[in-house]
Amino acid sequence: QEQLVESGGGLVQPGGSLRLSCDVSKLTQSLGARAWFRQAPEKEREVVSAMTITGLNTWYADSVKGRFIISKDDAKNTMYLQMNSLKPEVTAIYYCAAATGAGWSVESRRDAYDYWGQGTQVTVSS
Repeated sequence: QEQLVESGGGLVQPGGSLRLSCDVSKLTQSLGARAWFRQAPEKEREVVSAMTITGLNTWYADSVKGRFIISKDDAKNTMYLQMNSLKPEVTAIYYCAAATGAGWSVESRRDAYDYWGQGTQVTVSS
């Protein structure tokens, strides 16, 4: 089901930056771990970054480590993915995801997440 609302995708030149946002305010349940996934054409959906409920523990795919930052603002019911130094190979549809449960562990498995956004297209091209 899609109960998270993403925004911030678009077309950007190589080397540029984008910040994706994910509004979780429509959910009434307590949420735990959060993550961002992406799916490129003809490829499986893969995890990009994940975080625990506190936001203190994070995980990044090797391909984005040092360039992407996951975060959340509980007061705004929003999670973010700051993407810097973008490369064409990161072009994909990006999805935010949230899990119920305690959320003390970082979860990188797709089946660990209960709620998903509709996806936002990120295209890196000159």
